Amino acid sequence: MLTLLSPAKKLNFDTPTTSLEPTAPRLTSDTVELVKVAKKQTPADLKRLMHISDALAELNADRFKAFNVKGQSNSAKPAGLAFDGDVYWGFDADTLNDDDLSYAQDHVRILSGLYGVLRPLDAIQAYRLEMGTKLETKRGKSLYDFWGSAIADTLNDDMAEHKDTTIVNLASNEYFKAVDKKALGQPVISAKFLNVKDGEARALMYYAKFARGLMARWIVQNRIEKAEDLKDFNVEGYKLDKKASSDKELVFSRKQPPPKK
Repeated sequence: MLTLLSPAKKLNFDTPTTSLEPTAPRLTSDTVELVKVAKKQTPADLKRLMHISDALAELNADRFKAFNVKGQSNSAKPAGLAFDGDVYWGFDADTLNDDDLSYAQDHVRILSGLYGVLRPLDAIQAYRLEMGTKLETKRGKSLYDFWGSAIADTLNDDMAEHKDTTIVNLASNEYFKAVDKKALGQPVISAKFLNVKDGEARALMYYAKFARGLMARWIVQNRIEKAEDLKDFNVEGYKLDKKASSDKELVFSRKQPPPKK
């Protein structure tokens, strides 16, 4: 069983806390090809392509200029520890022990616009390139065109040693769209997280993203190997809503917590 996550826009490149050796991303030649295209983009190009501010466009233009395409950068950091958004606050890799991180290395995958598929310990350089970006390359007019079936093929290879070949999709629609479903050929189950307030169940963005990280962490810490066992997820008040769930989507709900002060 493999659990899929989206990356985060926010990055934290402070010194990692794990003693485990970082690993190298597997789709390096593809990444280098993309970086070479990205290096040619001006800040104005990046602003238009990614709908970001002038400051972020300048920052990311500088990142691509500094990106080392010849080998591993000294500033690289394991992906699971470098991403720092809502999902990764829930996953909280900094507080996982080495055994947990080793398990995550075999059971968690992060989809990436620049790297395709990452394992949590794969060392990455600072970047921002969202999967929905319409960056034109020799392979097509978008990153979806660029990656083609490569992401699905990698996931299939990673699943070869797993008894339960279910893909647990905790990624966003933008990123899961990059997985070629015909090439994948594996069963997929997703999870939806609802917060109930005044009798109304709603999917609130922050809580939903945080809960995806919570579930990924729970899967890792409890060594969940079977899709059937996902129904037992019960972290921070979430419980399975059997009536709302289906074979392809598990729905978890809880009473919406009060706003943080």
